[in-house]
This record gives sequence, structure tokens and C-alpha cells, in this order.
Amino acid sequence: MTRRSPSRCQNSRPPVARVILSRRAVVAGLGGAGLAMPYIARAVAADYSWKLGHGFSATHPVNTFAIEAAARIRQDTGGKVDIGVFPNSQLGGDSDLLSQVRSGAIDFFSTGGLIFATLVPIAAINGTGFAFKNADAVWPAMDGELGALIRKGFEKAELYAFEKIWNNGFRQITTSKKPIRDPSDLEGFKIRVPVSQVYVSLFKALRAAPTSINLADVYTALQTGVVDGQENPLVVAETSKFYEVQKFCSRTNHVWDGSWIVTSNRTWRGVPDDIKAKVAASFNESAIRQRDAVTKLNDDLAGSLQQKGITFNDTDPAPFRDVLKKAGFYADWKAKYGEEAWALLEKAAGQLG
Repeated sequence: MTRRSPSRCQNSRPPVARVILSRRAVVAGLGGAGLAMPYIARAVAADYSWKLGHGFSATHPVNTFAIEAAARIRQDTGGKVDIGVFPNSQLGGDSDLLSQVRSGAIDFFSTGGLIFATLVPIAAINGTGFAFKNADAVWPAMDGELGALIRKGFEKAELYAFEKIWNNGFRQITTSKKPIRDPSDLEGFKIRVPVSQVYVSLFKALRAAPTSINLADVYTALQTGVVDGQENPLVVAETSKFYEVQKFCSRTNHVWDGSWIVTSNRTWRGVPDDIKAKVAASFNESAIRQRDAVTKLNDDLAGSLQQKGITFNDTDPAPFRDVLKKAGFYADWKAKYGEEAWALLEKAAGQLG
């Protein structure tokens, strides 16, 4: 994250989802979520020209609300800060983007805590299988003591995570050949999971055959039969068009996941306090708005996906939890996260093991 002279800021970026959008275009991109942001003129050249990269599609709420935040930041800083938002893994897959934000090649990166766990192990604790029952249990934990403990983990890894985590929603399993009704349906099942030890551990404990693949490559893996299914919130299944290569969706709610927006500590320390405050306030404000939009969107998408040929079924979480307990899944992860972290998780989610 380097300060640049005005002459270098104006034409230094390749085509990207810009923060300078008409109100009509942005509202359309939000899919009805709405955006009360004015048109931001480029009368002032930016002192800081930054990049935010992520793997979600351009129509995903993480992207549309990141654009909202970037527009507000430019306005609130009087044009001093210009953030270009790069969706669709344009700057690389999740693993590449994590390396880039650490090195300073990009300035901000957003992805789920379970992917950050390759560097910040505690970041995956919210993704403990079948822990949170609903969103009412999630936000007090992630905005409270558990979230604060996770952010300390980022700090130790020389990353700064903004206070409010964004909402990816509860994850469901889609398949091409059969629905998942109970744990026996997962035995030997080839399922794509993110590049995350926790996801691999979860599905191995459920006796599936997980394969880690970056999000940008999942559609092709499903299309070619490398895997028979995947698991994601419905909004990802919709925006990534997985309905074109999947037939069933089993509502397992097996993991709640959210996206942190992070920058490197080295980068963040070089920013004036007044700029920091405005950037943080805007990202956190958009996070709250994005949470509500994703919850509503995931609730509405079942009907849309059914019209596109997806057959839905609901599952009982109890048999899945029983398999995980017997496999030692909860005991293993309690030992890895430690007593303090596990106590905070169970304070919000209830006893797990």
C-alpha cells in the first residue's frame, strides 16, 4: 500500500469493477439490496490508490457492498483514497491473494475465515461443523469475545482484520447424482472443499472424499466430474452458476462462514490515523448492510434455484453431529484451538463434544 503522486494514480489500473458507477448500475448489481450512494466525481486525484482482491463473482454481495464501501471511502476522504475492487479471482486465487496481501502486492483481501486458517488457525473456529444453529447465535459471538480473539490471531500473523466480519451465510451441499439425506450418503462422496484443513477434516470425519479446489476452478471441476458435488452458501451456488452442473441441494447448514477484509500490519501502520478511521468505519458499516442483504438473498434463492432445476431437501443435523463426535472431530479441534477459544465458541453455540 504505497502513497502515489497524482500523476501515477489516474491511469495506473487495468479494467476493473470501479467505484465510479451510476446509481442505477450499482442498485442493479445489488440485486435489490439497494445502495444510497451518490455519484462520486473524480475532481481530486487520489493520494492512495489501493486494490482489494477476492474470489467471489462480480454480482456476489461481498463484491457489490465492497464497491459501496469504496465509493463512500472516496467521498469521506475527499478523494484522497481510491480503492479498486477486483472480483472473480482476477488477481489470483485465494492462496495467491493471501500471499499478495502479505507482501504488499495488493492492499486488501477478503475471504472466509476457514481459508485464512492456513495462516491464522483460530480464524477457522466459526466454521466448526454443525456448531451454530442460526444467525442469531453467530453475530453476538463474531462481534463479541470470539471475534476479538480471532482478530488477535490475525494480529500475530501481521495482518489487520477489520472489526466486522462479512456474511457468507450457512453452507449447503449440492450434488450431481443424489441428494444428501443423512451421513451415510456422504460415504466415499467426491466433494469439493476450499483449501482449508478444517473443511478437509470435517468431511473426512463424515467419511466423504474431499478435494481442495480454489473457488474459481470449481465450476469446471463439477462439469468434468473431478468432483460430484460442492458445498457453499446458496448465494455462491447462484452467482457461480453451479445450478448448470448440479441437480440437488441438501440444506445441511453444516457450517456458517463469513469473510474478513484484511490488510497487512506493515501497510496499515503507514496510513494516517484519520484515513484509517474513515476506511475502517466504511468497511464496518457496509459489513452490517451486507449481512442483512445476504441473509435475505439466501432465503430467497431457494425458489430461484428450484426454477433452474435444483431439487431441495432438508436434513436433521443430529445424526451428522453424532458421527463427528464418534470420529473425535470435536475433541481434536478443541485441543487445537485451546480451552479459551473453545469455551467462547460453546458459549455461543452450545456444547459440542
